[in-house]
Amino acid sequence: MPFDHYPITSIASTAFIVVGALILDRIFGEPVRWHPLVGFGRLAASLEKRLNGTSNPLITGSLELNSVGLRASGLVAWLILLIPFVTVAYLLSHTTYGRVVDCLLLYLAIGAKSLNEHAMAIYKALSKHDLPQARHALSMIVSRDTDHLDESEIAKATVESVLENGNDAIFGAIFWFLLLGGSGAVLFRLANTLDAMWGYRTQRFVYFGWAAARIDDLLNLIPARLTALSYALSGQTKNALFCWRTQAPTWYSPNAGPVMAAGAGALGIMLGCAAQYHGNTKPRPQLGIGPTPLPHDIALALMLINRSLGIWCIAIFILAITLRIYQHA
Repeated sequence: MPFDHYPITSIASTAFIVVGALILDRIFGEPVRWHPLVGFGRLAASLEKRLNGTSNPLITGSLELNSVGLRASGLVAWLILLIPFVTVAYLLSHTTYGRVVDCLLLYLAIGAKSLNEHAMAIYKALSKHDLPQARHALSMIVSRDTDHLDESEIAKATVESVLENGNDAIFGAIFWFLLLGGSGAVLFRLANTLDAMWGYRTQRFVYFGWAAARIDDLLNLIPARLTALSYALSGQTKNALFCWRTQAPTWYSPNAGPVMAAGAGALGIMLGCAAQYHGNTKPRPQLGIGPTPLPHDIALALMLINRSLGIWCIAIFILAITLRIYQHA
């Protein structure tokens, strides 16, 4: 759709918008104040408190009906939150300044610089052997317990987060922008935010967050595999493809599995294995081939993201040129 979105320079503009948004992110990063996602998160938290609990009129007391009611409430909350914002983004993208709007929307949807800054804060703390600071910095980007992690465990958790968020914070938003323009990037980023807030199998969210988690899985189905492929092409390709094929199906997430398995194989390290979440040990299969990550593997994971971004940009321009030639054939 974006390739015929603009009447004159449609195909070329789509590719240049992607590059422009990445440049804006590299220069400015995420807005320090008034970031739209912060406000959206507060709105989502407020709505969740209203709909996810005993005040929910759909809850009857029957366990079966209770689960159905909470799932329905979670879906209603998802629709209430996303439909207005995606609609506004769509309308703004179709104004006179639609290309500028699309560039700004994609810029706000991606978080490459923020991911780099968070990961490097952990790397620098580990380089100084400051475990308390490294644990604190890690707690800002993961949901697992970090209080008692050693240096290697911190490095492993950081690399896992970098690889997974490469898809969630960068490549997924670009993919949906290419398909649906600025409104697609907004749809993906907000849906991913709700999954990050509600998509837990805890007593509070196991039912209410069901819709957010399943929709996020659906939206990531193709982007995650393209991300995994770009990781494989950017590192130890043979190992990455082997790990993707043999290990990804064992992971509990259908999309994080390919991304993390391919990333671990590309880097030649071992990820996964048991981890602590909310005071409980969660068994996890092994991903990758090689030793347990060390602090320098954090920097290597960020380099893998950057090389993958280069592949995506080249592929987008090749696709744009190919479609332009086809249009004029």
